Amino acid sequence: MSTSKASGERLEFYDFSNVTIEHLHRYAIAKDFVDNKIVLDIASGEGYGSNVLSKSASKVIGVDIDLESVNEANKKYIKENLKFIQGSADNIPVESNSIDVVISFETIEHHDKHEEMLLEIKRVLKKDGILIMSSPDKKYYSDMTGQVNVFHVKELYFDEFKNLIDRHFSFTNFLFQNSFNLNSFIGKSDNFCKHIIYTGDENSFNDNFIWPVYNIVIASEVKKYNVENSFFDGSQIAKRINDNVVERNVKELEVDLIKKLKKSNTFRIGSIIVYPFFIGKKNLKKFFS
Repeated sequence: MSTSKASGERLEFYDFSNVTIEHLHRYAIAKDFVDNKIVLDIASGEGYGSNVLSKSASKVIGVDIDLESVNEANKKYIKENLKFIQGSADNIPVESNSIDVVISFETIEHHDKHEEMLLEIKRVLKKDGILIMSSPDKKYYSDMTGQVNVFHVKELYFDEFKNLIDRHFSFTNFLFQNSFNLNSFIGKSDNFCKHIIYTGDENSFNDNFIWPVYNIVIASEVKKYNVENSFFDGSQIAKRINDNVVERNVKELEVDLIKKLKKSNTFRIGSIIVYPFFIGKKNLKKFFS
């Protein structure tokens, strides 16, 4: 499920943040599974993720409940093997047994029709198809932080998420994810919390465990797919953030200087001097036209 663009919950790619990095990391992992495959991206939103996958997949279908986002994505990303259509997670407008890989990142928490969604995913997947899905962990995303996301209808604890997926798929591999300082870490669920992050300066050091804020699963009916621990280095995004900040500051400075100039005595005197010539020029044009 998706929300309106104005809400701030839908990811607009150029609104850079840790959320951007988290999504990019998930799509980077998904990309390893889609070579020459038919892919369905549920809640495709702005479309950048579906577009990335289309570079190696044979076909990508992005589905989103928001018609405006669907129309904009179709205008922005024009490729023969990529299209966006309107639909919901519990009523996917795709033929049965037609999809090799289903991608669904940060979707399931936006509605409460979880069983219906999984049944629809199983319907559209081929017998050897793969599901790659992510969901915020209610314990670490909301309970421990006190955060209340008004766009989330039903968040799941890890055990709930695991039980839901395990009921529908024979082979599952669960991963955890967290991000910090525009970097993302995705690791195996059985040892994720054993990793330590050190922080500090020349005066003192602190050590903290990495908490699993997001749950990720790779599920199938044919075999278990293993994924190694991985980092996403957000330095390129950080550079673009800095470039955007500099560009914005320059524009704001230009606007500020123009405002100050217009208020100055020099500008006012210059305007008084030039104005008669301006009027004269206009009158001459009228006279000779």
